[in-house]
Amino acid sequence: MMRLAHVFAALLVALAAPAASAQSTYPNRLVKILVGFTPGTSPDLAARILADRFAEAWGTPVVVENVLGAGSNIATDRAAKAAADGYTLLMGGNSALVINPSLYETLPFDPVKDFAPISQVFIAANVLAVPPDVPVKSVAELVALAEAQPGKLSYAHSGVGTSQHLAAELFKYRAHLDIVPVAYRGTTALLPDLLAGRITMSFANISNVIPLAREGKLRALAITSIKRSALAPDLPTMAEVGFPGFEAVPWFGLLAPSGTPKDIIDKLYGETARTLAMPEIRKKFDELGLEPIGNTPAEFAGVIKKETPEWAKVIKDAGIKLGN
Repeated sequence: MMRLAHVFAALLVALAAPAASAQSTYPNRLVKILVGFTPGTSPDLAARILADRFAEAWGTPVVVENVLGAGSNIATDRAAKAAADGYTLLMGGNSALVINPSLYETLPFDPVKDFAPISQVFIAANVLAVPPDVPVKSVAELVALAEAQPGKLSYAHSGVGTSQHLAAELFKYRAHLDIVPVAYRGTTALLPDLLAGRITMSFANISNVIPLAREGKLRALAITSIKRSALAPDLPTMAEVGFPGFEAVPWFGLLAPSGTPKDIIDKLYGETARTLAMPEIRKKFDELGLEPIGNTPAEFAGVIKKETPEWAKVIKDAGIKLGN
């Protein structure tokens, strides 16, 4: 209910925005939204939903460009160094903005100084999944299997610093397991090996896992959010299966390079808020297992400020390093 209240509050603010912003000449040419993950992943799908709506509202082309690598650091760096004119935007996630600063000794961008937050777009969840031929039907059975075969089981993740990587490392730390990481360039890139049984397990995005689990191609064991998901209400949380307080969820939001004029930020925020409040858009997000947010630029900036030290503590306490 709180998220829903955010969306409608954002919509009211957006509708009350000064007429001057709406009459701005921006945009009058192609707008790009950079995404640091493969096509078909949650940030990519959300970015395309927004891009289609923006293009329709403005009568100007809006395209999504997938820029892969380094746990989305490459896309984030490119956006940070783009002209501050509103024509290059970033669908940025907590991996690059609040987690990677504690994993990398240096980053080519500053998540706070180099960006102007527009609006947090969605929160998702990850699902711990295994191929059907792995002989387990619960998290407890998976833990027992890993304990019986130290160093033999593997987990796939979509890049160092992503919530999928952090979820697996937290699982490994909390259960005292010896499991081997295998990195891929996004969830859709790791799925073929997971489906083929070449990888033992993965904490993968709910929108990718649940359709495959329903077809019997994967076995879903637990979800990484604090609450169960409406997309899979019978799936227990990691907290419910013996890991109290376990939470590792990705969120993504729209950002522009720092220095982008306020009237452009306001226009982008207003259109984002309007889009996320539309019933047909909310339905699309629900079907993908995504929880729309649509908070203000100031609120989004506050999330980044709050979560950065929180994840730094988790990473330090769990001893998570780049080599993991």
